[in-house]
Amino acid sequence: MIDGKHIVAGDGAVAPRFRAFISYSHQDLAEVRRLHRQLEGFRIPERLVGTETSRGKVASRIRPIFRDVDELPATDDLSAEIKSAIAASEALIVVASPAAKASRWVNREIETFRQIHGDSRPVLLALIDGEPVEAFPEAITAAYADPVAADFRKGGSGRRLALMKLVAGLTDLSLDSLVQRDAQRNLRRVTAITVASLIAVVIMALLLAAALRARSEANRQRTHAEGLVEYMLTDLRDRLKGVGRLDVMQAVNERAMTYYGQQGNLAELQPDSLERRSRILHAMGEDDEKRGDLDAALAKFREAHRTTAAVLVAKPDDASAIFAHAQSEYWVGFVHGRRQEWKEAARQADRYFAGARRLIAIDPKNPDYMMEMGWGNSNVGRVAFSGRNDLAGARAHFLASITWYEKALLQRPRDSKILFSVANEHAWIADTYYGRREFKLSLDHRLKQYDAVKQIYINDKSNRSSQFRLASAEFALAKNYQKLKNCSAAVDWLDLAKSHAETIKLADPANQRWQVLHAKITGEYGNC
Repeated sequence: MIDGKHIVAGDGAVAPRFRAFISYSHQDLAEVRRLHRQLEGFRIPERLVGTETSRGKVASRIRPIFRDVDELPATDDLSAEIKSAIAASEALIVVASPAAKASRWVNREIETFRQIHGDSRPVLLALIDGEPVEAFPEAITAAYADPVAADFRKGGSGRRLALMKLVAGLTDLSLDSLVQRDAQRNLRRVTAITVASLIAVVIMALLLAAALRARSEANRQRTHAEGLVEYMLTDLRDRLKGVGRLDVMQAVNERAMTYYGQQGNLAELQPDSLERRSRILHAMGEDDEKRGDLDAALAKFREAHRTTAAVLVAKPDDASAIFAHAQSEYWVGFVHGRRQEWKEAARQADRYFAGARRLIAIDPKNPDYMMEMGWGNSNVGRVAFSGRNDLAGARAHFLASITWYEKALLQRPRDSKILFSVANEHAWIADTYYGRREFKLSLDHRLKQYDAVKQIYINDKSNRSSQFRLASAEFALAKNYQKLKNCSAAVDWLDLAKSHAETIKLADPANQRWQVLHAKITGEYGNC
């Protein structure tokens, strides 16, 4: 029968109405809302729906899940309402954190759940902050000798895996089957994105062709076409970076460059169109550089430089204009450096660094401008290292870069872009010691590089760019251990590097950097 809002069995026990009850400290509300949303939104893989487990037949969704902010009515008797919800829940999810451990209400909810259900219904832990000893409530540690939690912390085992651990606990499905089916679903999603991208390329080509033909509607077509180009080369491009599909972008890059080649007089374009134009050209140039087509990349970066220079003339003291032009200076110099044209590379590095100094003078507390100062030092250091073999001078700039990155990290802890920059500078410092045969000092900085890169990779294991950086760091460690005559360690690191490099090599055959890295790693075996 039904008693109020709860379903009551014939013996008076409350039958399950909620798939789970979430017990948490309200100091963790933002993280709990996210977890609640992800659990109720999680779709059980289709092939597992209907499976019979100890929890019954598996449904396609895990809901409803009780969270007091959403479920409790505005009454004074909160304790009674919570007890009713606990009694009507199939499981208890405890969101563990230092705040939860300090909360008497969380402990009471755990105790009440166990009093009502004993060991017949599961108690699951979701660790979101702190170490277990400072995050697990006393009611958990008192009842369970060795409690294990799904680790949602940044730098943990990965949020997706942690979520599936909770799903496995709630459904009694095996974690392996969930992970395997989820990976298959992600593969289908990536395939769908790629197909959609190819369709968008065709649409883009038609739009650009129409824009070139329809002179009477040039302005309208240009705005529409540029907006779609910008989407494809920014938002969509970021998605494709993660799965490694540079080839998908090549056709639209060529079409867009032809389109922009028709715009000879930049004075006729509005500032917002010019700024969009430079962003798109930078993105296209990056793709060309990764494919190893330095001539095409330099052509696009020079055109972007012409564009950002025009914006800077119109707005000489505008920080966004200074920033955009500095990016153009950087990329032109970067290609000259790749071609070992050190005189031009040094000139561009100095110009980029000057732009960074202008920005930090405008706003000394801006973390973006701190990063520009770090990169500015790094570029000057790279020219000193590679162009003049000035190892000590280069190292001084690389150390200065790390100082700026660490300032930015204080404002943006765990920011992957900053962590990668820190890793990159440690790699350069390692090279300065390696070049002087100071291999132990070189190894110290290679290990720091690896630690930073591994943290980035753990946060997003599906991102192929992160995997490339990890493989590069592992390969560098192997070479360092070879020099130290530690062949066992060298081979271990080579094996790790080869495993990651093979994955990314297959992901994008057009990415020359990935192909070259794999070839180098493979060729290194037997050199110790």
